[in-house]
Amino acid sequence: MFFSVVIPTYDRLPILRQCLLALEGQQLATPLTGYEVVVVDDGSTDATVSWIEAEQRAGALPHVRLICQDHGGPARGRNRGVEAARGDVVVFIDSDLVVTESFLLSHARALEADWQRQGNRLSFTYGAVINTANFERPTAERHKLRDLSWAYFATGNVGIDRALLLRAGLFDPTFHLYGWEDLELGERLRRLGVRLVRCPEAVGYHWHPPLSLEQIPRLIAVEQERARMGLVFYRKHPTWRVRLIIQYTWLHRLLWELLTLGGLLTPSSLRPLLAWLIRRGHAGLAMEILRLPLNRIGVRTLFRLARQGGSATV
Repeated sequence: MFFSVVIPTYDRLPILRQCLLALEGQQLATPLTGYEVVVVDDGSTDATVSWIEAEQRAGALPHVRLICQDHGGPARGRNRGVEAARGDVVVFIDSDLVVTESFLLSHARALEADWQRQGNRLSFTYGAVINTANFERPTAERHKLRDLSWAYFATGNVGIDRALLLRAGLFDPTFHLYGWEDLELGERLRRLGVRLVRCPEAVGYHWHPPLSLEQIPRLIAVEQERARMGLVFYRKHPTWRVRLIIQYTWLHRLLWELLTLGGLLTPSSLRPLLAWLIRRGHAGLAMEILRLPLNRIGVRTLFRLARQGGSATV
């Protein structure tokens, strides 16, 4: 079994260094015979490309293959990576994920066991993702309750047969902004009867910088992008399951109105509290509080866009 690890990246060089170096230390044992790491640079403006090329010349990244494209989003990047992949299995991770040395072998063993048990390759493995703000030692973070995910197909840490991926149709490049391109592909995989196999042994540590007040405008923009792409997702798959996934229901709208006191709690009104928490070393708690108005912004944007577009029923 030969693996192709596909990683789209855009201006993530500091954490990408740790990501790629961790992948160079992967264990090889049955059934994993070898692997490559296909990095798709999505038009980065930092030194990503020059650093990778220099490390390749120095022999420090023997498994890495670099593909460059104009900035077009992670869906296009992942598609480019899959098309160029030499492996019979594709593993998707994000460029801010740092993995353990048994990461790929754990995916391989879980896939092999399921394929033999079921008699086909209609499955994918879903590894564990542990969120951390510890840049120097991301793998020191402990597993937390909020790290659990109920998503069916999220490309932060999955392994899947390449032929099955091609059969499903790859990622839709219509999702050119932030969010939902992986879960939309998941809906197509679900229709093919593809099984989710949880693989908690394949651990990846997803690094996020600690919250700062300077990040808030970008976080608001991300929620608005997610709303726009969420509507694209729903129009492709107009089901109640998708409505629940993207929070396109009156229940979600009521929930976030209540939790923000009818909109009194906003990023601006919470700013003094957030600053106080950050100063005292509680950036994680500050982020959880900020999620309340961010969710309200996302849901309200989604409903507004649906009204303006006129083709999605509410």
